Amino acid sequence: MSSSLLPSTHLLLSSKDRISPFSGQSPLKNLGSSSARALSTRQWKWRCHSSDQEQPPKQKQQRKKPPRRSPTKKSEPNADPVGFLSKKGISDRAFAQFLRERHKAYKDRKFELFSRFIDLKEASAGYEILGMHRHREHRVDYMEWAPGARYCALLGDFNDWSPTENSAREGHLGHDDFGYWFIILEDKLRDGEEPEEYYFQEYNYVDDYDKGDNGINAEELLKKINDEYWEPGEIWPLNSRLELAAKLYEQMFGPNGPQSEEELGEIPDAETRYKEWKETQKNGSDNNLPNYEVIDDGRKFDICSVISDPVTQEKFRAKKPPLAYWIEMRKGRKAWLKKYMPAISHGSRYRVYFNTPDGALERVPAWATYVLPDGNKPYAVYWEPPPEDIYKWKNKHPEVPKSLRIYECHVGISGSEPKISSFKEFTSKVLPHVKNAGYNVIQLIGVIEHKDYSSVGYKVTNFFAVSSRFGTPEDFKCLVDEAHGLGILVFLDIVHSYASADELVGLSLFDGSNDCFFHTGKRGHHKYWGTRLFKYGDVDVLHFLLSNLKWWVTEYQVDGFQFHSLSSMMYTHNGFATFTGEMEEYCNQYVDKDALIYLILANEMLHELHPNIITIAEDASFYPGLCESTTQGGLGFDYCVNFSVSEMWLWLLENVPDQNWSMNKIVSVLVSNQQSSNNMLLYAENHNQSISGGRSFSEILFNRASEQLIGSDDIVFKGSSLHKMIKLITFTISGRAYLNFMGNEFGHPYKVEFPMTSNNYSYTYANRRWDLLTEKGVHSDLFNFDKDMMRLDENEQILLRGLSNVHHVNDSSMVISYIRGPLLFMFNFHPETSYQAYRIGVEEAGEYQIIFNTDEISYGGQGELKSDQYLRRTSTKRSDGCRNSLEVALPCRSAQVYKLVRILRM
Repeated sequence: MSSSLLPSTHLLLSSKDRISPFSGQSPLKNLGSSSARALSTRQWKWRCHSSDQEQPPKQKQQRKKPPRRSPTKKSEPNADPVGFLSKKGISDRAFAQFLRERHKAYKDRKFELFSRFIDLKEASAGYEILGMHRHREHRVDYMEWAPGARYCALLGDFNDWSPTENSAREGHLGHDDFGYWFIILEDKLRDGEEPEEYYFQEYNYVDDYDKGDNGINAEELLKKINDEYWEPGEIWPLNSRLELAAKLYEQMFGPNGPQSEEELGEIPDAETRYKEWKETQKNGSDNNLPNYEVIDDGRKFDICSVISDPVTQEKFRAKKPPLAYWIEMRKGRKAWLKKYMPAISHGSRYRVYFNTPDGALERVPAWATYVLPDGNKPYAVYWEPPPEDIYKWKNKHPEVPKSLRIYECHVGISGSEPKISSFKEFTSKVLPHVKNAGYNVIQLIGVIEHKDYSSVGYKVTNFFAVSSRFGTPEDFKCLVDEAHGLGILVFLDIVHSYASADELVGLSLFDGSNDCFFHTGKRGHHKYWGTRLFKYGDVDVLHFLLSNLKWWVTEYQVDGFQFHSLSSMMYTHNGFATFTGEMEEYCNQYVDKDALIYLILANEMLHELHPNIITIAEDASFYPGLCESTTQGGLGFDYCVNFSVSEMWLWLLENVPDQNWSMNKIVSVLVSNQQSSNNMLLYAENHNQSISGGRSFSEILFNRASEQLIGSDDIVFKGSSLHKMIKLITFTISGRAYLNFMGNEFGHPYKVEFPMTSNNYSYTYANRRWDLLTEKGVHSDLFNFDKDMMRLDENEQILLRGLSNVHHVNDSSMVISYIRGPLLFMFNFHPETSYQAYRIGVEEAGEYQIIFNTDEISYGGQGELKSDQYLRRTSTKRSDGCRNSLEVALPCRSAQVYKLVRILRM
C-alpha cells in the first residue's frame, strides 16, 4: 500500500486494537531460555504519528536540563552548609569555608552515587543482590565485587571444592565494567524428572505449606487471564507482523476496501474523519472500551497526548494486577524438593576463588551472612534454613523512649562460667536482669563476626555476619525479638572506622589488589592498631558500608548504632594527636573529608528510611556539629559520647586522694560540653575502663587484690559511697542519655581480660560474677542503688530536663549543688566532715522533700538522716544568688535529691 494512502492526521489506537501477549496459545511454550526471555519482556508500545509530507517543520525546542538529584528531597532547598555555626556562636572563617567546600564535595559525591543508583534506598540495598541468594526459578545466584580479579568461581562442599565447576562465564552476566562477578548455581533435576515446560516456572521456598501450588498449568492460567482481566474486545492475538496494518486498513476502509490509489477515491479531510471517529468514543454508548480525548496543541502526538476519562481511569485502577495470576502458577517447596536437588544445601561450606595477576586466591565472601572464621581454613556457611527453622518475629519495635538508659554488654563474657556464652544464654539470663535493673536499651559490642576474640569484636572480618561463637543468625533474631518484647531497644556498636587486616577471612587484599576496599600505602593502615582503613571516596565502598547499616536494621530489626572510634576515620592521624579545641584542628590537612561525607550519607539514609533509628557518635575529638542536622552543616547524629567525664574519674581515683579532689574541676568537666550539645551521652565507666590492662572502679575503690578485700570495713564503705556519688552526679548533672557497662551496676570487682597469649588463653576474667547479687553485701547494695537511680529517672524524667543550673560549688567544704527541673541535687564529697545545717540557695520558696539518698541503709550507707530530716522548708535568707535558701543536713560522702513538693507564696 502506498504511503500516500496513510491519513495526514494523527491515528489513535483504541483498546480493541491492543495486542495481548497473554491471549491464545502461549508463545513461551517450548522456547529456549534466551529467546523466551526476550519475547516475555517485549514492551508492546505504539506511537501515533503523521506522514512526513504534511508534518510542519520541526522547531528546535530549548529543553531544560534535569536538575541534579538533591541529597535530601524535602530539606535540600533550605540547606545551609554553615547554618549551625551561628547557633553555636562559632565565627571561625577558615572552618566556615571548609564546611562550604565539604558541602560542595558532598553534592558531587551524591551525584556520583546517584549516577549508579537511583537513590539512597537503592544505594543501601546491596545485600539484596550481592552474596548468595536463592532465586525463584530453582537456582541460587551469587554476586561479588572484586575489580582486581581476572576469574571468579565458587568452591565448597557442593562441588567437591572444584575451582572450575561453578564459575562466572559468558551468557550468565559473568562480569561487568564495575568489577562485579555473577555466578548461577542451577538446581539439579532428580533422576526420572523432566525439565520445566516453561522457563518462567517459579517456586515458593519459604513457606512450610505449598502456598500457590494448586496444579494450574499455563494454558489454564492464560484462559483465566482472558476471562477475568481483559474486557470484551480488548484482546487481539497477533499471528503476523502485517496483521496490525491490515486491521487498521480494514477499520478505516471496511472489509472490502480499495486495493489501489485509483480505487481509493477522494479521502475526507482530517477534521471530518476525526469527528466521525470521536462519535464512537462518546460516554454512554454500548462500547465497553475506554474513551479518549486528543489534545491538539500543535506538537507531535505521542502517548502523553492521549488522556482517558475519569470513569475509565478508575475502572482500570480497580483491576487486580496481572502479576497475581503468575503467582497462582507458582509451585510450592514440596514440589521443588521432589523435582530438584538444591545446587547448594543449607549449612554447606564454601569460599570464593579468584585468579589474579599475582596468582590464585581463596577468600571468604565479603557479603557472607554466616562465617566460621577460626582455624587455618575459614569458610562461609550457606544459610537457608527450612521453613520450620526460620525464626518468626513475634514482637514489634518498642516506642523510642524519651530518655536513653543504655546497658552496654558483650555476649561472650555475659555468663558466670569461664567460657564463651551464647545468644541463647544471654536471652534467658541477662535480658531479664536488664529489665529488672531499669534500663531501656542494650548496646551490644562484638556481635559482628571477628576472627580475633581478644579484640573484643572491634577487628571485624565479616560485616554482614553475626559472630558464630555465640550462635546462629536465628539465635540472634530471637535475642532481639525477646528484648523488644520486654520493651528494650537493641543498639549495635558498629565499626566502620577500620577493619581487620586479616587476608584470608577479612577484606584486606580481597581481590589481590591493595586498593579494593581500603586506601593504598600508609593511609590504608592504622598507625597503632594494625587495622585497615576504608576508602570512603569510592562509590562501591560506600555501597558496601551503607548496605551494611541497612542490613542490620532490616534483617535483624536493630534499633540503633553507636559508630565506634570516629576519630580513627575522620583524621589521617587516626585521632592520635593533641586536641586543644582550636577550630583549625577540625579543618586542616589531616581531616578526611571523604569520611565526613560518608557519615553524612549514613545518617541521612538511616533517618530517611527508618525515622525511629538512633545513631550515636563516639568521637574523642568533639568534632563540631556532630549532632546538628545535615542540612545545617552537621553530621546528623542523635547523640554523641562524652569521653572526658570517665577519663576524669579514672584519673582522680588512680592519682589523687579523695580529700584533695577539686569540686570546681569536677563540675567544669561534667558541664563543659553541655552548652555545645544537649545530646550528650555520659557514663562514669564503660568497658574501656576495665579492658586492655585497666581496672574497674570497684577494683580501685575496694583495694581488691585477687579474691580478697584488702583493708577494713571502712575501705569498703568509702569505696561504696564514692561509687554511688560518682554515678549519681554523672547521671543527673547533664546529658540526655546514660550508659553503664554490664556488671558495673553492682560494682563488678574484677577487670575484663579476654583469652590471649599473655594469660595462656585463660577465661578466668572473661565473665561476670552474677553470683555476687545473691549474697547480702556491698554488691547487692550497689545494685539496689543503681536500680532505684534508674527508677528515679523513670518517675522524674531527669534526663529530659533542660540544662542544669549549677549554683553552688565549694572546694573548702567539698559540696556541689545544682538544680535541674524541680529537683535539687546536693553532694558532700568531704571524706570526714558532715554538716548538720548547711545552707543552700533555692529560687522557689516552699517545702522540699528528699526522694533519693545515697546514705540509705538499703544502699550500704549508714542512714544518718532521720525521717524528720527528710522534709525541709525554705527561709527568706538569700544565698548563692537566690532569693530563698534551705538549711539541710549533709552526711559525709553522701548525696541527696530534694524535690519541691509544695510552693509557698509570700
